[in-house]
Amino acid sequence: MPELPEVEALAGFLTERLVGRTVERVLPAAVSVLKTYDPPLGALDGREVTAVRRYGKFLGLATGDGPHLVFHLARAGWLRWRDTLPDAPPRPGKGPLALRVRLAGGGGFDLTEAGTQKRLAVYCVRDPADVPGIARLGPDPLAPEFTLEVFAGLLSGGRRQLKGVLRDQGVIAGIGNAYSDEILHAARMSPFRLAAGLTEEETAVLYEALGTTLREAVERSRGQAAADLKAEKKTGLRVHGRTGQPCPVCGDMIREVSFSDSSLQYCPTCQTGGKPLADRRLSKLLK
Repeated sequence: MPELPEVEALAGFLTERLVGRTVERVLPAAVSVLKTYDPPLGALDGREVTAVRRYGKFLGLATGDGPHLVFHLARAGWLRWRDTLPDAPPRPGKGPLALRVRLAGGGGFDLTEAGTQKRLAVYCVRDPADVPGIARLGPDPLAPEFTLEVFAGLLSGGRRQLKGVLRDQGVIAGIGNAYSDEILHAARMSPFRLAAGLTEEETAVLYEALGTTLREAVERSRGQAAADLKAEKKTGLRVHGRTGQPCPVCGDMIREVSFSDSSLQYCPTCQTGGKPLADRRLSKLLK
């Protein structure tokens, strides 16, 4: 799933190619992709794109005082830029194409989604805040106002584990499964450590790891073509998706905890005092 760094890079990529250009037509190819009906997609026809913005993991195309086209790529969605588009409109079917944005003068982009679980979502709205997922977002971790004090306040309530807190879009916007693993590895903390139990010093360490990990990932992704961002993300990850490989810090074998629909990776030496985590849904340290 594209997370904050990749979506930030996509925003920059699209800004260079869309701002100042006119939308000729927005053509859905999958009925399930469009989550709104008012205003209709046709309200975007003939509108000039004035800005491209990121909202957590959402991307939004603004058209001045006109509607916004907002989309979330979900787990298997992606954006494919095309300098030349076919003349014929896309046909609904079983292929990966979900929606096409055609620009006046030629070119545009496709939104595609692989697999059978169709979660890619597109919204045509008057205000991005009309999208439920955007309305509930927590603060953006790259925003200047995301201070250590704000972060400490987000960790203080309830008995939640660090992995879950970092991934919760209602707490912090934009961090997903991969970068939460990377942040916790950089901070040398167990994914199942209780967030409210961190000391002030530990909170400061985690805050620094969060900011550094995300900013470095954004810098690696900056300027990359949309087609190259997935590969760039994989090459930059130190523990996520690297089960069985040596930890780049200590050399211990990276371990995995699998859940019903996802998994996490961690280094026992760096993060759990050398003890592997039980590979079950409610994991605890093995005795």
